[in-house]
Amino acid sequence: MRFDARIAEIGDTHAVAQLRKMPLIVRLDLAEVQLPATHPAAADGRIPVYGYHIDHPDGPILVDTGVGFGNEFIDQLYRPERLALGDVLERIGIELGQVVAVVNSHLHFDHCGQNPALFDGPARFFAQATEYESALTDPFYSDASWALAPEAQRLTILGDECIADGVAVIATPGHTRGHQSVLVEGGGQRIVIGAQLVWHCAEFADEVASPANVDDNHDLRVAAVESIRRIKALKPQVVHFSHCQKLELEAAPSASEE
Repeated sequence: MRFDARIAEIGDTHAVAQLRKMPLIVRLDLAEVQLPATHPAAADGRIPVYGYHIDHPDGPILVDTGVGFGNEFIDQLYRPERLALGDVLERIGIELGQVVAVVNSHLHFDHCGQNPALFDGPARFFAQATEYESALTDPFYSDASWALAPEAQRLTILGDECIADGVAVIATPGHTRGHQSVLVEGGGQRIVIGAQLVWHCAEFADEVASPANVDDNHDLRVAAVESIRRIKALKPQVVHFSHCQKLELEAAPSASEE
């Protein structure tokens, strides 16, 4: 069944069958940005910006698209060095017109910036309702011309939802209220693309909502730790992140269960 035909059938996170084997998940090195002096992690200097490609039987699924082009304010503040999404995909044998879905973990500029490369094509864009609302109503939240796909391509998520066989969006608020991760299941394995669930991998292990990743807001800090524990409870073999290297796990329990 084609991806676009399956959209009508998506339901709870366990409604869609696991894939027979784990699809190849490829990290996309999309950009580097210089953190401004006001950022809590400014001492980290230049940081990577990663997206991910899921080689799904229905067609390529992307998680995040990096930093876009043409926003003078972002260019001056973050001094991004970026690669065009089409060029990055071409290196792994994919054309932009083949992409069937984009899951934006959230709609900050460095996670949705090259969405426009896929506008007016077959790709569907998945983000939480609160992310779309923020991008629509807050001019400082993101670059709306990057974040907001044409309405015909835009699909709104409320919480958790399966979007294809073996691929589920998992609500993981913390970094933003509408942050989401992606669970991929196949061949008896689980891999999570956690995106900006944490800033550094160590925060996942220690269940920490750091100032670098979460605003000084009690509710968000609590939600961020709960989101970490939620992903841990899935017992994934690997967790991928947006700004640090992947974390390979041995299905360790969360600290709350020890």
